[in-house]
Amino acid sequence: MAHIRIARLLETGAPEAFDALLEQYGSEIQTAAYLIVRDRLDAEDILAETLITAWQKGRDLREPAALRTWLLRIATNKALLLRRSRSRIVPIAEAAELTGPDSTDPSATRLAILAAVGQLPTEMRAAVVLRYYADLPVEEVARVLGKSPNTVKSQLRVALARMRTSFDRRTGQEGRRDVV
Repeated sequence: MAHIRIARLLETGAPEAFDALLEQYGSEIQTAAYLIVRDRLDAEDILAETLITAWQKGRDLREPAALRTWLLRIATNKALLLRRSRSRIVPIAEAAELTGPDSTDPSATRLAILAAVGQLPTEMRAAVVLRYYADLPVEEVARVLGKSPNTVKSQLRVALARMRTSFDRRTGQEGRRDVV
């Protein structure tokens, strides 16, 4: 139960809590941040800011079992704030160009899916990342995003429909619904 040990370290403000957070959750936080902001350096900054915030506010964590969700909430809020402050769309054409109608390569499929996720509005992308990458239940996604579960379900339904359309267009697989 690493999360309980880490939560206790955070509660006491122990310096080794920072290293434990990085080791246990660093990769997942950075990847979730990247999927939202679509920039590697920004994702690294968000990871660092998330870990610093968690270490500074570790005493505020009420439930050790919720540590992962709490960290993802901090990272998501920082990523969404960054996206709003920049108000820009990061082009993903480079990844999209690597996929074509004849692509059967799994990496091409993965790039097409990432391209489809990248075209979603930021908050919808955050919902998709938290639900399908971080594998959080809808209720936890709703808590992280500060929305109702029904709003999150609606966002996910619309996002998946948009992703299917985008994926079908990129891969020429009209009508295939088992991919996304």
